[in-house]
Amino acid sequence: MTDPTPSPDESAPVLDTSTPHSARVWNYWLGGKDNYPIDQQVGEQVREVYPGIVDVARHARAFLGRAVRYLAGEAGITQFLDLGTGLPTVDNTHEVAQRVDPSCKIVYVDNDPLVLVHARALLTSTPEGVCEYIDADVRDPGHVLEQAARTLDFERPVALMMLGILGNVWDDAEAVDIRDHLVSALPSGSYLALEDGTNAVDPQAAAQAEQTRAEAGDPYRLRTPEQIAAFFDDLELIEPGVVSVSRWRPEATPWGEPEEVTAFCGVARKP
Repeated sequence: MTDPTPSPDESAPVLDTSTPHSARVWNYWLGGKDNYPIDQQVGEQVREVYPGIVDVARHARAFLGRAVRYLAGEAGITQFLDLGTGLPTVDNTHEVAQRVDPSCKIVYVDNDPLVLVHARALLTSTPEGVCEYIDADVRDPGHVLEQAARTLDFERPVALMMLGILGNVWDDAEAVDIRDHLVSALPSGSYLALEDGTNAVDPQAAAQAEQTRAEAGDPYRLRTPEQIAAFFDDLELIEPGVVSVSRWRPEATPWGEPEEVTAFCGVARKP
């Protein structure tokens, strides 16, 4: 962040500790401490019906690192718009990107007050680059783009990161509209990196997890791999295409290809 101190006229964020929030539940699954009892309760309820959810969270986080390294390195992208920042942890988008190229500019977007507090304090940039935070909702993509344009140059390629975010938009048509609005604003040579939960690997457990989160007040829409693939329509998918997050360009190990997890992902270039 260029200036982590809020301006005097900014009102202090109001934290709702009685309602679960996906960023804090995710933080709990990743072993973080930035969550509340209600988030822990929901996290445990989901884990009870779907024990693999912690593996999903860890593999999704690892995908972020591999995707950003590809984008900042091989693809040469220096601008990132990261929707659904979540709570800062190790190897955030700007840390990964700026290790590859210290001049990278990153704009984070989230609408949770706790995320805002931590982002201001912890999401600090290299001297050569920029790291900014927008307090905004993905359901208002016009506002997101307007605010992001203060930092990013939309005449040059941008990597749009939508990791675990569209599942928070329950209506399928609305999710597609949001994606279309955002991608249409990107110039040629930009990229979309997207991952979200599916019902592909263990449909019964996934359905129970989806129902549990909805009943707890933290609804998250699981989609099919085909629906995830549709978010990349009109874009050029990078190999290996739309796959489980554990299988997108994994690091080589002596144990062979990792098992699939239920979150699917892809990275694609805008022609």
